[in-house]
Amino acid sequence: MSDREEAESTLDPMSARPLYAQLADVIARRIKSGELAPDRPIPSEHRLADEYGVARLTARRAAQELRERGLIVTVRGKGSFVVEQPPVGDPEVGEPDH
Repeated sequence: MSDREEAESTLDPMSARPLYAQLADVIARRIKSGELAPDRPIPSEHRLADEYGVARLTARRAAQELRERGLIVTVRGKGSFVVEQPPVGDPEVGEPDH
């Protein structure tokens, strides 16, 4: 992982932004970059918690945030999967307008 990638994937516990939202942003970037491919699973809550040094409930809330953004779908008993992405520029992508 490059220094830039590491900086983008590092969570800041001192930030006013909740850790689950920061983690959701990191995973969303991984989806957007193609690192996490459509119709493929994202790492489990346990793995995300270990990888990013957060509580499992934080990882669970990040997954909920990604579902609300329309980036993943969870299949009971199988895990969470990246959804097929809408065309670029589609307002339903789930990213806030800046």
